[in-house]
Amino acid sequence: MKTVIVIVGPTAVGKSRLSVEIAKRFNGEVISGDSMQVYRGMDIGTAKISSQEMQGIPHYMVDIRDPNQPFSAADFQSYVQYYIKDISSRGSIPVIAGGSGLYIQAALFDYHFSDQERDVQVTERMEKQMEEEGSMPLYKRLQEIDPAQAKKIHPNNRRRVVRALEIYETTGMTMTEWQKEQQLTSPYRLLFIGLEMSRELLYRRINERVDIMLEKGLLDEVRGLYEKGLEGCGSMQAIGYKEFIPYFKGEQSLERSVELLKRNSRRYAKRQYTWFKNKLDIPWYEVTPDSINERFATIFNDLAGILEET
Repeated sequence: MKTVIVIVGPTAVGKSRLSVEIAKRFNGEVISGDSMQVYRGMDIGTAKISSQEMQGIPHYMVDIRDPNQPFSAADFQSYVQYYIKDISSRGSIPVIAGGSGLYIQAALFDYHFSDQERDVQVTERMEKQMEEEGSMPLYKRLQEIDPAQAKKIHPNNRRRVVRALEIYETTGMTMTEWQKEQQLTSPYRLLFIGLEMSRELLYRRINERVDIMLEKGLLDEVRGLYEKGLEGCGSMQAIGYKEFIPYFKGEQSLERSVELLKRNSRRYAKRQYTWFKNKLDIPWYEVTPDSINERFATIFNDLAGILEET
């Protein structure tokens, strides 16, 4: 059974740094577990790791799609499972690091996306309705039949709205019910590591990270994508990008856009905590800027002990 090290936790907690350090010590190669880092040209807003920060460690699932191309959890699953097999075949350990919970879970456990095939007629009917009426009527319907799923989907993400409604129409089950029926069995030996931080400290780090992103040129990055006509793409619904669209349209001040980005990032971090703690049995390590090296040393020792058991 292939061993896979999986580092999870909220945004800005230090997952990328830890993944590189673990890969250096345990002959690993890193797979990004962030569903937005797959897009080329979306570097600053997704906090994509730099070549210097990689320290020579191979990284995968980064820059494999253009922003106008769709990328689903099923696509993510297929790619990650390929890289796990490829990395393991060389005698190295795959190290997955990221905060996209559903995507990571789908890749590592026995999720069968093909169980429910697309109903082309239903899809085309809904897509036509969206073209004629906009996305809100169908989104409101989703809110009525599956409010839990609706909270996870932006109204402008038409593909996901249609898919959730399509599953309901063709199976009688909501997307939430369908996902609960997925079996949480894995073909891998999974070694989870959860990084956490006090809420006050994490929120301060998130706010500071946004300021740094702006200094690095986030606004120009988003403007370049907006001017290419990519506003309606799913990739542009990512936090760090969608907040600036009203600013470019003259509907919102820059200050308000930055304020919303910080707020949305903090809320996303809270949702990440909740998701991982409710869905998976993970050992958690609390870190602070002062204790991070000491905490990482503890993680290395714990990992070494577990790996020696194999």
